[in-house]
Amino acid sequence: MFEKILIANRGEIACRVARSARRLGIATVAVYSEADAGAMHLAACDEAWLIGAAPARESYLRADKILQVARESGAQAVHPGYGFLSENAEFAQACIDAGVAFIGPPPSAIIAMGSKSEAKTLMAAAGVPLVPGYHGDDQSDGRLRQEANMMGYPLLIKATAGGGGKGMRIVHSAEEFDEVLQSARREAKSSFADERVLLERYLIAPRHVELQIFADSHGNCVHIFERDCSIQRRHQKVLEEAPAPGMTPELRSRMGAAAVDAAKAIGYQGAGTVEFLLDRDNSFYFMEMNTRLQVEHPITEMISGQDLVEWQLRVAAGETLPLTQDQLEINGHAFEARIYAETPERDFLPATGRLRYLKMPQESTHVRVDTGVQQGDEVSVHYDPMIAKLIVWDRERTGALRRLRNALNAYRIVGVNTNLEFLTTLCTLPALAEGRLNTGFIETHRSSLFPARGALPDEVLALAALYELLIEARQAKRLQQVSSDPGSPWGVSNGWRLNQDNFHSFFFRRGGDEIEVTAHYRREGYQLELPSGKWRISGEIAHDGDLLADIEGRRMKAAVIKHQKELTILQQGRAWQLTLHDPRLDAMEGEESEGGLIAPMPGTVVAVLVAPGDHVRRGDPLVLMEAMKMEHSICAPFDGEIKEVCFEVGDQVEEGNELLLMEADKAKSV
Repeated sequence: MFEKILIANRGEIACRVARSARRLGIATVAVYSEADAGAMHLAACDEAWLIGAAPARESYLRADKILQVARESGAQAVHPGYGFLSENAEFAQACIDAGVAFIGPPPSAIIAMGSKSEAKTLMAAAGVPLVPGYHGDDQSDGRLRQEANMMGYPLLIKATAGGGGKGMRIVHSAEEFDEVLQSARREAKSSFADERVLLERYLIAPRHVELQIFADSHGNCVHIFERDCSIQRRHQKVLEEAPAPGMTPELRSRMGAAAVDAAKAIGYQGAGTVEFLLDRDNSFYFMEMNTRLQVEHPITEMISGQDLVEWQLRVAAGETLPLTQDQLEINGHAFEARIYAETPERDFLPATGRLRYLKMPQESTHVRVDTGVQQGDEVSVHYDPMIAKLIVWDRERTGALRRLRNALNAYRIVGVNTNLEFLTTLCTLPALAEGRLNTGFIETHRSSLFPARGALPDEVLALAALYELLIEARQAKRLQQVSSDPGSPWGVSNGWRLNQDNFHSFFFRRGGDEIEVTAHYRREGYQLELPSGKWRISGEIAHDGDLLADIEGRRMKAAVIKHQKELTILQQGRAWQLTLHDPRLDAMEGEESEGGLIAPMPGTVVAVLVAPGDHVRRGDPLVLMEAMKMEHSICAPFDGEIKEVCFEVGDQVEEGNELLLMEADKAKSV
């Protein structure tokens, strides 16, 4: 076994690998960028080395710097985690050439699976079922268009290199093929420096089921059962579970055998994942093979009782697999929810910001949290916006889903938009509880997952007012304790007024609405005047910071986080934002130019599709931006004329920067 390894990654996976290494008595070396100088993974390892600036291409993608650190630190092996250099055959070979073990498959296996088209050719030869499609070398527009028309629509365009949904597009008709092809090529080139694509028949409502495989250098290969990863957004997984619901022993045996055949066909070693599309008639088709440890590997660990990172280390050190296929067993059911900094209602747009408040559910044998961030950390534009993975386990699926809902309700994040509320809603859908899954799940249930925003509940207003009252009482008590006249009526916090009822009015803003809440002080608490009427309320702020409230005899717990005048109320998996203000101090705020289009997030301008003087119609794409490895289109909000373009291709923009100016057509603007 190795004495010391280098972890060529960051965030939660670096912390995860370090945890297993420590348990095995292996020393660890972390690498970090300037942006990660205070990151968790540095403290998780025994030593840490700075390798470059914040952009990944100047740090985590610098194979030369990583290998230099490996040599100077005395590391005997490199664990690449996932992402970055994990599926880079040149890096794997460079490790071997430098006398450092690469904790992953041989370079030849990475090369074989690195091109989706070449991988499918190999899988066909190995007898692994394939989705009908075109994987040829002729990448001309004409040939691709011809193949698409022969195949029929809908179809899928996929980048031949890489994965994670990058460079992947659905084409619904021949009329949109050319435009979608160019978009897929741009994203593929940006993500993988390779614009080649393949075409596949698009299956209607299939499931995405993948098999965890493991092979050693002694010819042994097993599968450690399957995971259902059907619930996705932007072709990226959001919620995974193991085992797959509805899986029969016969189907598991067939899919497992196909996965093992796929691994053996390329002389695989280490951890890998063979991904299949499972159709409604239980026919399945090879999609791709990921030659690394997957983000969702913890749910396989939870149901198998195995540490897959330990397996990786043992295989890389030349040992045989710890168990045979007959010795592996499934115990219980597990879910993994990926918690992202993003805005689901804006098409899951990645978000950035500082984690001003972070409270995770308590970990146990049933609940596990894999994370690489802590309160106060910045979610930046430089790296993937995943905050954590929430993993739950129970003896059966219903119990595991219940634990997931409870754990999501206990997770609290303030400072950056997240998908916590979306995940909480997702886990209440009957279709999920019944296991009716497919890759279009989110779109199918969009109306339930993104309900129209109703009025602010009075319950939330009551919690906000109670919190402010309790904070005022706490501050008044402290002032009274240090006052030269602690008995003065001016130092009490019960709303005392000379010859008047004792009350306090709060003014809250939400969007364009202003809401007044009046609190009357009573011996047993407060009486609030709310839009729906008068409510009795009392409570306290617990030692852990949670707000414990009694509203009309109903007790509840919530968290209220205050930043300057902004209040965030976290309760039952939902987050509500309010602004506390004094109307006497309000001033008119200037509005942005009607014709200004601003950047919705920090990123890079990759295409400018218009010029000054152009006339456009509402919905026309104007500027393409790339942010967090995804391409986003900025479209015209109305019919009009482009007056000015403020940025060029290649320019970096910050959130809120004005990208261009438009003037509405006079006939349309009336």
